[in-house]
Amino acid sequence: MAPWSPAEEGIIPFNVGGEVFQTKYWVFGSLENRTQAPLVVLHGGPGLTHDYLLPISDLATSRPVIFYDQLGNGKSAHLPNKEKQFWTIDLFIDELENLLNHFRISDGFHLIGHSWGGMLELEFEIRRKPKGLQSLIVTNSLAAMEMWNRSNAELVKTFPKWVQEGMAIGMKDLKASAPAMREFRTKHGCRIQPFPEEYVHTLDQLFSESGDPTVAFAMFSSVLKDWNIIDSLHMVRVPVFLINGRFDVSQDFVNIPMFNSLPKVRWVTFENSSHTPFWEERGKYMDTISKFLDTV
Repeated sequence: MAPWSPAEEGIIPFNVGGEVFQTKYWVFGSLENRTQAPLVVLHGGPGLTHDYLLPISDLATSRPVIFYDQLGNGKSAHLPNKEKQFWTIDLFIDELENLLNHFRISDGFHLIGHSWGGMLELEFEIRRKPKGLQSLIVTNSLAAMEMWNRSNAELVKTFPKWVQEGMAIGMKDLKASAPAMREFRTKHGCRIQPFPEEYVHTLDQLFSESGDPTVAFAMFSSVLKDWNIIDSLHMVRVPVFLINGRFDVSQDFVNIPMFNSLPKVRWVTFENSSHTPFWEERGKYMDTISKFLDTV
């Protein structure tokens, strides 16, 4: 992978019901000498890692950018023996609040969440109404799992039968479904070929034989199975920037309920991108986000 150079990295203790776990973080740019509110990056999944989002560190020339691996993933604590009930949206919100408090930035910060990360940041705003939150960037995400599933089903119909059959297996047998998933991602995950190493590394943390699917299995079979936040979107107080790609699973119809329901919202579609415009149209993506952050 590219030689990414964070200014700081470390571990944050995270207390859950008397048990102390570890959240691994990386900071690009200077928190001490900042003149702009930091940007905290929430990765997708659930079950993935921060690595594939590292191009967003390009924004650290103007403000600190903080990455972390969510609990159960990557270089944070892995808990394969925890019951399904342990893994909740509030758990990941608590972890985010713990990170904000650790860096003492709760009084002023922005969030950017990709895919599941976008779901998480919307839930954070609606459930906790954090005082210091200045804006949300909801990139390649969703507000209703039914629409996400419908989009996947619609897009996979354009592929050969073997891909359709493999995608139907999905998380039930990751080894059997892996070739089909990879083929699907070439069109709707990341259109850069070969895939960036960081993208491959992130997917391997979940989908390879050595990966840890604990969080994904638990969340998708319970709290996210029928997840829908559309009726609560009017409660979002801060400006929101919606982003999707023309070839994204986050198709326009997936974003329309957010655009219609959020009180303060802008929406940009990257015409030459799928689910990872921060790789596929990297320069334009960063310029677009910078301009948004400069106005809020």
